[in-house]
Amino acid sequence: MSESKSQAVDVPSTQTEAAVKPLPFKQPNFQHSGIGGAAAGKKNRTWKNLKQILALERALPWQLNDPSYFSIDAPPSCKPAKKYSDISGLPANYTDPQSKLRFSTIEEFNYIRMLPSDVVTGYLTLRKAASIVT
Repeated sequence: MSESKSQAVDVPSTQTEAAVKPLPFKQPNFQHSGIGGAAAGKKNRTWKNLKQILALERALPWQLNDPSYFSIDAPPSCKPAKKYSDISGLPANYTDPQSKLRFSTIEEFNYIRMLPSDVVTGYLTLRKAASIVT
């Protein structure tokens, strides 16, 4: 009984192989152009060390004004400038109305209120702000 099952399995497989139709999107007479595979048509790539790359870059005719991070003109940002505390450097959400110093916590506010006016002026000049002390 097992022999009949194996023969029954073998017969349909040979029949399906002979009855397979080529798919309509494949060309039955297609042949690859190269024998060596996908990389056969490419040149051998040579590796260059850092000295060779730098020498080639120096030999290139660059413009007089080399582009850099400082020379590229960009439009002004649409986002508002971030404000930082003059005391701790943390993001500051508050400004002291008397001294115009920025602060982020209550402790910094109490510290700012105890500062003498010349120190407040020094903080404002570091920030390049107008020194308005009342």
